[in-house]
Amino acid sequence: MTQTSYTVHSSAIVDDGAQIGEGSRIWHFAHVCSGAQIGKGVSLGQNVFVGNKVIIGDKCKIQNNVSVYDNVFLEEGVFCGPSMVFTNVYNPRSLIERKSEYRDTLIKRGATLGANCTIVCGVTVGEFAFVGAGAVINKDVKPYALMVGVPARQVGWMSAYGEQIPLPVTGTGEYTCPHTGQHYRLNDHTLECSSK
Repeated sequence: MTQTSYTVHSSAIVDDGAQIGEGSRIWHFAHVCSGAQIGKGVSLGQNVFVGNKVIIGDKCKIQNNVSVYDNVFLEEGVFCGPSMVFTNVYNPRSLIERKSEYRDTLIKRGATLGANCTIVCGVTVGEFAFVGAGAVINKDVKPYALMVGVPARQVGWMSAYGEQIPLPVTGTGEYTCPHTGQHYRLNDHTLECSSK
């Protein structure tokens, strides 16, 4: 392991110019390209690839076998489960160059992307949303939404703490998290969170 303000395994490749925050850890066989911007306290698991036009916020955890391609942006505290998939071209062909057609993908603060899920490029996944294992996201996801299936559909709500909230997908209702004291209010299709 190489120790600077961050830790890099000897088998990993970090290209010159990559910006990596203090306390981050880059594990076996990972590759970070020169234009990448990685925050503080980030963990990149085995065989992770990070492209040039990528921003990864503080305290993100990217598990084994994940490629974070150009035009993917992760805010603080995003969890990427093992072997989940990002894309950056909507209609790829090997015989046609489409680098000018990359679509931005934004994963907002605290969201969880479960193992083997796929995030089709051009979407925004809202704060603290939870994408279940194997789901395929092809549309924007609301904050706190619990998404499952292929294509994914919303089946509930998740707290910032990471537990399912006992409220319907639509309607009205209120819930207080027993772990954090955060208060959630459902109004039709929108869940809002506030601290009491």
